[in-house]
Amino acid sequence: MTEPLLEVRDLHVRFPVRRNMLGRTTVENHAVSGVDLELRAGETLALVGESGCGKTTLGRTIVGAQKATSGSILFEGRDLTAMGGRERAPLRRQIRMVFQDPFSSLNPRFTLRQIIGDPLVATGEARGSELEDRIAAMMRRVGLSPDYMDRYPHAFSGGQRQRVNIARALIVNPRLVVADEPVSALDVSVRAQILNLLRELQAEFGLTYLFISHDLSVVENLADRVAVMYFGRIVELASTADLYERPQHPYTEALMSAVPIPDPSLKGRGGRILLPDELPDPANPPPGCAFARRCRHAEPGRCDTGAIPLEDGARCVRRGELDLQGIVETTS
Repeated sequence: MTEPLLEVRDLHVRFPVRRNMLGRTTVENHAVSGVDLELRAGETLALVGESGCGKTTLGRTIVGAQKATSGSILFEGRDLTAMGGRERAPLRRQIRMVFQDPFSSLNPRFTLRQIIGDPLVATGEARGSELEDRIAAMMRRVGLSPDYMDRYPHAFSGGQRQRVNIARALIVNPRLVVADEPVSALDVSVRAQILNLLRELQAEFGLTYLFISHDLSVVENLADRVAVMYFGRIVELASTADLYERPQHPYTEALMSAVPIPDPSLKGRGGRILLPDELPDPANPPPGCAFARRCRHAEPGRCDTGAIPLEDGARCVRRGELDLQGIVETTS
């Protein structure tokens, strides 16, 4: 086994929501709480969960757009959280992000030439005719004509704008791409085109993807592994095949039951699992398992009071033997 390209260790991200008269934080929102992840070169890890679970915050922290409260992010063995701005600058080209909304993530005052070429200009990698040639080559590769180089974003559709986003991310030849729900704002007919493009680019450039999504049906044919996130924690981590055939965590069960399929019996699934109540207050996390009050397998006095020990080999959600406080990890 090769060393992981990216390692996330006990990562916490909190946002102050209330301060006292001295400016000290008295209340914090717990957006990411003790996340551990590994990505190996060339793989696609999908990060899934409902809105507000901390997926985007985790992705932004990995690329350096958000500061971690504690924990570490190791890229090729180097701790990014321990680096200053200047020290981390050379690594920014190695980790790039494709944003969710193609309509707000592009500067309307910039042409495609400026948008796509900006990373090259910022890093000083190319200028003059070389810069123009690389922009044109990348535009062709993502399915855009170089003739559009001097047009502005408003002249393009959502799918075309997302291709611009992808071109901007890949122009500096990164190793890791964090794709934050890159198809959720697109028409269904365009989603398959963008997903196929991402798959082709990964094979061509040897990319590693952290693919963030709330839609399990989108990641089924794209991801090698899937991490399920709930209330700032990774609650299940498995190969894609294992997760879709044998979900282990009750929250994953609920997510899987919401995936539309023509005949639920084809995959041996029951009906839709409706979760009661709302997400807990991130400024006041509950003791024990954060999913306990929404879980149909929860045991009062056990799940809602502390961590549940993972019994050796016991992972059946129907017997309530999961470590709901930590990670359930299965392998093929």
